[in-house]
Amino acid sequence: MRRRRCCQMLELIKCGYRYTYANGLTISRPGGAGDYAFVFFKNKSEVVLNGKSIITDSDTYILYRPTTPQFYREYDLPYIDDWFHAVGLEDLLEELNFPLDTLIPAADPLLISRSIMEMHRIKKMGGPHTARILDSEIRSLLLKLSNLLEMSLLTERPNRYFRQLSELRDELYNAPHNHPSVEELAARINISKSHFQHLYKDLFGCSVVTDMINGRLEYAKYLLQNSSLTVSAIADKCGYEHETHFMRQFKKFVGLTPGRFRSISDKNPLQA
Repeated sequence: MRRRRCCQMLELIKCGYRYTYANGLTISRPGGAGDYAFVFFKNKSEVVLNGKSIITDSDTYILYRPTTPQFYREYDLPYIDDWFHAVGLEDLLEELNFPLDTLIPAADPLLISRSIMEMHRIKKMGGPHTARILDSEIRSLLLKLSNLLEMSLLTERPNRYFRQLSELRDELYNAPHNHPSVEELAARINISKSHFQHLYKDLFGCSVVTDMINGRLEYAKYLLQNSSLTVSAIADKCGYEHETHFMRQFKKFVGLTPGRFRSISDKNPLQA
């Protein structure tokens, strides 16, 4: 049984959500990053570990030690990743026996993207409790990933649809402009609509319809914070046929109008 150690503050240095490079990207840090670097490869990439070139599958992550040489680049175009750099992780990583410098397939890709998106949002917004909130966000993500890893080792009969549903869920969040019906989604994995809905809610804690709305609105929040697109253009990119419907749904789920949300974000720029 593991003993809990005194909590060391985890500090987020920088992070990036859904960074996309149409022409590819090469990262080369022969001496390491100098901090813990977490990289989530959204599509196939080439990673060099211990002098060996490895082609990752999509939705694979790695947590580099501060001194581990880093070299990775695109294999498929565009290159897309989520990432963060942090310090102060030593005690937590030791407690969890978290695998470092190891490529790990993500059992729940959406979990990682949503966590890093939230880190990005919080860091940009700022405020007196930002450091403590970010500490909690990093800690929560690492605990959840460790939990999934241990569950995969302990569970004798994992849900046979978990991987398929996780991949489908990730697609919903990555393509919020699409409008698949529940029947179409169920047919994708060859099960009935009622069985699909039951499995989805059982695995992810919400209905697939709610998740589709969440996916559209999370992308909308990202665009409101990081682009100069009009609210109408953002509504269109997020799959809404009518701007009014988008504004009503945004206010209902987020608690603010899109314009108010953007105004608050603009007043709290990312700290350098």
